Amino acid sequence: MPLDRYIREQASQDIRRRVSACFMALNSHRQLLAYYTLASASVLLDQLPSAIQKKLPRYAAVPAVRMGRLAVDKSHRQKGLGSALLADALTRACRSEITAFALIVDAKNHEAIQFYRHHGFMSLSHQGQSLFLPLASASGLVHSKRVGS
Repeated sequence: MPLDRYIREQASQDIRRRVSACFMALNSHRQLLAYYTLASASVLLDQLPSAIQKKLPRYAAVPAVRMGRLAVDKSHRQKGLGSALLADALTRACRSEITAFALIVDAKNHEAIQFYRHHGFMSLSHQGQSLFLPLASASGLVHSKRVGS
């Protein structure tokens, strides 16, 4: 299964080096269905829309959480698992004791961009496929996309 290539070859090294954390969804047979990674990041203030910039302190950058990967096995796509994992990632980012302004993603393709836009993400200026969602506005998504709801 191509989905588990990152898990087999890189995830443990990233975790050991404290580069990212990896969270997995397994079925009852402990087979990998999906996963995502989270890491610390920052966003340059001038990459944000001006309406959002005005509400933030005048720092050069604001802290963020980057979801470096979100992968769902092909046989489990279009079943809500990606949305549930996104909600889980937002929950973890929101409840962290280390605060962050937004969750950032780098969408892999047009389909991924549409997925994130559907969930309220906005483009970072000059970043092509990089999108963000302010964590302050994420609570609605988190409560509506819990696993099993």
